Amino acid sequence: MEGYSVLGRIGEGAHGVVVRARHNLTGQMVALKKVPLRRLDQGMPTTALREIKALQEINSQHVVRLLDVFAEGAGFVLAFELMLGDLGEMIRDSTRPLTPPQVKAYMKMLLSGMAFLHDHNIMHRDLKPANLLISETGQLKIADLGLCRVFDREGKRLYSHQVATRWYRAPELLYGARSYDEGVDLWSVGCIFAEMINFSPLFPGESDINQLCVVLQTLGTPNEATWPGLTNLPDYKKITFPQSQSVPLEQVS
Repeated sequence: MEGYSVLGRIGEGAHGVVVRARHNLTGQMVALKKVPLRRLDQGMPTTALREIKALQEINSQHVVRLLDVFAEGAGFVLAFELMLGDLGEMIRDSTRPLTPPQVKAYMKMLLSGMAFLHDHNIMHRDLKPANLLISETGQLKIADLGLCRVFDREGKRLYSHQVATRWYRAPELLYGARSYDEGVDLWSVGCIFAEMINFSPLFPGESDINQLCVVLQTLGTPNEATWPGLTNLPDYKKITFPQSQSVPLEQVS
């Protein structure tokens, strides 16, 4: 990675290793995401192309900035603005629990960022605390747009239902929906909000079926009256659960 001095490893995600580095000419601190090409004849991964294209077109103070893209060996590197950490780390830090004003501020920034993406017809599809980065000044920014897609407001386009980390996956996706919209992101936002308040995941399912069971045990068994179109979802008739009543909001933890 000529032009940068690598200072340490930040972490490793599904699509590559992330390191902390300094630009040799400007001194700017950055996060470098190294994405390998598994087969040279297949070109760049679709997820990486989506992330690059989306970030190049997005200019929002609540979405992480892509600074540079360059080839590196049998792969390529994305250079992002360096952030202090992520929301997941802050939630897990029992020595400094989030205060109500912090939760309110982070939710406002998260919703502002998502409103910007949705106004531009972009679904993130993988919102979770680990993908919400926090700057040294306390600014929250949405990151990791590898699963993002431009959505069709007329509902004619089909998408994969195997998206989003399980604990933050909307029920329609768990029922196998292929036609959906930005509502799947808003479900994830709600789960993140609850996690900031309770300091633990709202729906910690152990499998996809168990995930749906946990959701229904908390929110109650839906029907066509409460969820129009439910019985038309691909996997609705394949999965049955005992009837359950919703848990009062103040008892949800």
